[in-house]
Amino acid sequence: MRSFHVDSGAGIAGLAVREHDRPSPGPGEALVAVRAVSLSFRELMILRGNYVLPVRPDVVPVSDGAGEVVAVGPGVRGVAVGDRVTAAVFPYWRDGRLDPDLLPQLGGSLDGLLTEYAVLPAQALVPIPAHLSYAEGATLPCAAVTAWNALTGVRAGDTVLTLGSGGVSLFALQLARLGGARVVATTGRADRVQRLRALGAEQVVDRVAHPDWPARVRELTGGRGVDRVVDVVGDVEASLRCVAYQGEVACVGFLAGVRPKLDTGSLFAAGAAVRPVAVGSRAQFVAMNRAIEANRLRPVIDRVFAFDQAVDAFRYYESGEPFGKVVVTIGS
Repeated sequence: MRSFHVDSGAGIAGLAVREHDRPSPGPGEALVAVRAVSLSFRELMILRGNYVLPVRPDVVPVSDGAGEVVAVGPGVRGVAVGDRVTAAVFPYWRDGRLDPDLLPQLGGSLDGLLTEYAVLPAQALVPIPAHLSYAEGATLPCAAVTAWNALTGVRAGDTVLTLGSGGVSLFALQLARLGGARVVATTGRADRVQRLRALGAEQVVDRVAHPDWPARVRELTGGRGVDRVVDVVGDVEASLRCVAYQGEVACVGFLAGVRPKLDTGSLFAAGAAVRPVAVGSRAQFVAMNRAIEANRLRPVIDRVFAFDQAVDAFRYYESGEPFGKVVVTIGS
């Protein structure tokens, strides 16, 4: 079998393929033939050496993948050979809050899924919704679960603001619409306005045409603001200008090299909460998949690469051009 390896900070050029013996699952583990993985911004942070959590040396990268169970170890229940599965990014975080002992993560402190075969804790595996392909299932673990977590508490009739057209933002748009919320989306590209509308955004703000885009969001909501901002940029000050009184800014991340700055006066003036979001638990993953399957939601995939083209996939993702997820397929 083959797998990619990299050291944190080595960059895309540091990705290298090596051959290994195919592993066997131990107690409580399953061997998964990986069929597809998808890229997320955390992967670029790891390659650049600025990821916030520990990364093991010579790690097999990429947290998000999907495949087929081909063997199970002793004591495994609820997972069988032939199951189509994905895996939770934090494989030991089953439910509740994320405590420090639950921080080990795929593609970081644990080997990830840019490999032909992966041994994974059986408790981390999540069935792929029946209507989705392996490529579509591979897009769910990080971006979709993060979006689902960021929308916790959003009710039908609420208004949600999404920023840009990355994986988390597009999933947040789609999932918010499933729950009956209105969505205002922003984009820095005029050619994506109609594409965001087609996914269900009721209003789209072109940030180039409206440099003071928070004021435009306020205008579109009659001065009230939105109930929830899914902030993937880390511009908390701008998000607080958009949010309604007693609304919430779900802070998903921040641009590389840009740390959020927050004036406490702005926070009190907004009367809103700011909540950091770190992906989500397996229980949240399962709940999200039920909603995806019931509504036959399909993830937005921008482009698919073969396993031997993984480095090209990373370079394309880094370009900032994708509208949706970038996927690498593996094997048959």
